[in-house]
Amino acid sequence: MLVAAAVCPCPPLLVPEVAAGAAPELDTARAACSDALAVLAAARPDRLVVVGPAEKAGRGPYPEGARGSFRGFGVDLAVRLGGPGAENPAGRELPSSLAVAAWLLERTGWSAAPVDALGVGEPLAAERCVEAGREIGARAARVALLVMGDASACRTLKAPGYLDPRAAPFDAEVARALGEADIEALKALDTELAHELKAAGRAPWQVLAGAAEDAGLRGSLLYEDAPYGVGYLVAAWS
Repeated sequence: MLVAAAVCPCPPLLVPEVAAGAAPELDTARAACSDALAVLAAARPDRLVVVGPAEKAGRGPYPEGARGSFRGFGVDLAVRLGGPGAENPAGRELPSSLAVAAWLLERTGWSAAPVDALGVGEPLAAERCVEAGREIGARAARVALLVMGDASACRTLKAPGYLDPRAAPFDAEVARALGEADIEALKALDTELAHELKAAGRAPWQVLAGAAEDAGLRGSLLYEDAPYGVGYLVAAWS
């Protein structure tokens, strides 16, 4: 059963080495992510599952010890799911969203429970996301989720998706749903609208909704902002 969840954004810019001179601009977001991960550790889970958006080549499960890096962003920095003490099996490299999660876990010294991860594709239907969440929630007596994903990328003229007047209301509803642990609202997110607004977190949030169906968790919104025209949200459920 799900005992806690943390929701974090997944831009590589969260990693200071990637952000370089702009790193201080996301200090507040990094601090909120650390607070959310502390909620996970306090829940004393038997298993932590990380869920994040992935392109086709990065979908599917990743075991503890899977490697990732930020070389594609011009930084020679490697990460490992579960931290430096985890076994390192050969296999595919973590997609960027899960590499950011691995970096967050290493940064906070995660050692509360074994970790594995799941990359989910942006087109995955809501029903399949919810079912995947149910399966995750049933994997152990005490499961925690770290859910990675950004809101819309259309909040300003300079945003990756340009300005779309639908973006701010969409992000506000997601922020409300995450802050109130409103499972039905997350299930009901418009898949087509999320795609048009480039909201990469839609599928992972709906996985969370499936995992939390019978958990009775309460939510808290820890951070909400749109630097660079992209909606970043941090929430904790416990």
